[in-house]
Amino acid sequence: MRPERMQKLKVAGNSGQNPGFDFLQEGWNDDPALQIVIKKLLAKFPQWRVAVIDRKLVEYNE
Repeated sequence: MRPERMQKLKVAGNSGQNPGFDFLQEGWNDDPALQIVIKKLLAKFPQWRVAVIDRKLVEYNE
């Protein structure tokens, strides 16, 4: 499962397309290695409006 998720995150990083909050949250909850990748993507794409608060992913609106 990790290779498929990693590939989707890689595509998101190259394209800037948000893979969706549910997808990000599944990866975040299932795999500590993916947490690192997701954190980097969230820093790179703040327009996705997803943040890490108290080690959990949350969606926010401005």
